Formats: sequence, structure tokens, C-alpha cells
Amino acid sequence: MTKYVLAPDSFKESMTAKEVCEAMSRGIKKADPDAEIISVPMADGGEGTVDSLVDATHGKKIRVEVTGPLGDKVESEYGILGDGRTAIIEMAKASGLEMVSAAKRNPWITTTFGTGELVKDAIDHGAKKIIVGLGGSSTNDGGAGMAQALGAHLLDENNQELPLGGGALKNLAKIDISDLDPRLDDVKIILASDVTNPLTGEEGASFVFGPQKGANKEMVQELDNNLHHYADIINRDLQRDIKNQAGAGAAGGLGAGFMAFTNYEMHKGIEIAIKVTNLESKIKDADYVFTGEGGTDFQTKFGKTPFGVAQLGKKYHKPVISLAGYLGKGIDTLYECGFTAIFGILPGACDLQTALKDGPQNLERTMENIVRLLKN
Repeated sequence: MTKYVLAPDSFKESMTAKEVCEAMSRGIKKADPDAEIISVPMADGGEGTVDSLVDATHGKKIRVEVTGPLGDKVESEYGILGDGRTAIIEMAKASGLEMVSAAKRNPWITTTFGTGELVKDAIDHGAKKIIVGLGGSSTNDGGAGMAQALGAHLLDENNQELPLGGGALKNLAKIDISDLDPRLDDVKIILASDVTNPLTGEEGASFVFGPQKGANKEMVQELDNNLHHYADIINRDLQRDIKNQAGAGAAGGLGAGFMAFTNYEMHKGIEIAIKVTNLESKIKDADYVFTGEGGTDFQTKFGKTPFGVAQLGKKYHKPVISLAGYLGKGIDTLYECGFTAIFGILPGACDLQTALKDGPQNLERTMENIVRLLKN
């Protein structure tokens, strides 16, 4: 009996990682009815991470109303993994760029307050470890809103609470954590991010990511100045020097906020997913490993799911075959990274909507053909 381990990411806008596994499985069974199939839905810390890790561990999702990026109430969700004690949060589901229309994007006022509310709700549900995906932010507040949601007081010179948003940080005079949720002492925050940017400077949150969130040149400089000031107050009042920490600039400085106010570790998203799903132990005994993502190109080797899977396959000398909705430039550079073969699934030229709609059947057919070749 041949053992296949399936460890794909989602195909964005076409299939979740679980649905990718299901389509792959159907294709395998057509060509190899006696196959043993181990499905491990994966993610790299970005969009789809909650779905993938909840599915992979047989956990559950929790819906909750939180404060959106612009201060209004929005519906959000996070996951509790199968162990019942680990939560998985995508900050983009509370404070994300796609939650704000292009005309309203303004990092001067957008806030991470809702992300803090998700963290609080997860603690209310008994979480002792919280994984936070830091991608897709609409904010540039250094995690100030997140900290305020968890009880920290960010005060001006008149001892008044600062309004939400990165623009207000210029008026920060004092940080008071006497009301910070005491349960945070017993919670480990795991930050999932591939971003290594510092909080401030030309490689920092404001200069690198501010423009895509709606900041013009002048605002970028002011936001950067505000984050400099914020970091200085944190260093003075909390004795945590976070300004130049790698990853502090992730998600508009939310990385820095978690570094300042919580017990944290930072890891690449794919590394966290591999650990949570116990993928390594499953690959050890595989005959073939299949992975995939919506689009594969040279960027895949910078921490995307198929790259992490291929590295594990390489470690145990297992063939790793990757499938994608489309193949871009530079995939030839991936073969030295542990990929045995890389296939596109489109049967021919078609428009994007058709490709997305037909993704499951295209994937199933491609898998069937590959396995027929492997079994021959």
C-alpha cells in the first residue's frame, strides 16, 4: 500500500487547504484505490491560517463582535485548536486592510483594538497559548490599540487616554499597565510572521508598509516619528527596547506591541504550522508528499507553505510534488530546495474566474494523472 501525505496551502479564492486535500484525495483514489492518504491542511501564517490549523487539529471556530480598523463594530472570528488550549488568530480578521475600502484607508486612524479584543476573548475561552498571524494589516499604530483593549493605558500629558490610531501616538506621555489583563502573565503569544523589518526608520513599518495602507509621503514621515516616540516611552516605562527588534515592524508595528506588552515568541508562519500539525512525523513514513498553493514562482522559497514542506521532504529524502493554479517566473530555482516536480493544473487557456471555479476538478484530474504515472 502506497502512503501519500498531502500538505497543501489554500488556493486563494478557489479552495481552502482542506478542500485542496479533498480534491487531491479524489484524484489519488481514482488512480490508486488502495492508497493510504494522510491529509494535513497547511498555512504559512497569512490568510487561511485559522481555517487550516483548525481543520488540521479538529478544532473549532469562535465568532465574536470586535472593533474594526475604523472604530466601528464588525463580525470577526478566531480558532481554538484541537487541544482546547491553543488559539489561532489572524489579525487581518479584526484589523485587516481588506476590511477598509480603498477610499477610506488611513493609517493615521486605523487601529488594532479589535485584535486585542480577539486575544482577550481567546483568554476568556481558556487559551494558554495564542498564535497570532501578523499579515494583512490596515494599521500603523504599533499595537497601541491592541494593548489598550487588553487594559493598558496610553496617556497624554493631561492623563487622558489617547484616541485610537497611529496619529495619536505623538501625544503619548506615559504608559500605565496597572490594569493590563493579569492573565497575560500565564499566556504565551506566538507571533507568526516572515517580516523581519524593525519598527522604525527607512526599513520600518511606516516607510515600507504605510503607503499601501493609504499614507502619503508626509504622513509616512509623521507616523514614523510617532513610532519612534512610542518606542522611547515603552523603553522608559516598561524597560523593553523594541525599536530595532527584527519583526517589530510587522503588521504596522503590531509585532512591537506584542513584544512590549506580552510574553512572546516570533516564528515563521510555516514553522508554526509544521509544529502544530506534527507534519514532520507524518512525512517520515510517507512514500510521496504532495503540497501546493494558488500560484508558485520564485517567491515560494521565501517562507511559503510548499517551501517548508519541501524542506521537510528533503530532510527525509522523500519525493515532494507541488501543484499550483499557475506557475510564474523562477520555479527552476525551487528544485534545489527539495521539490521533485512542480505542476500547473490548468488544462488550457481560460479566464481567471473560470480557473478559480474549476480549481477542484482541475486539481483532481492532475493528481490522478500524476499518480497513474507514479504507479506505472
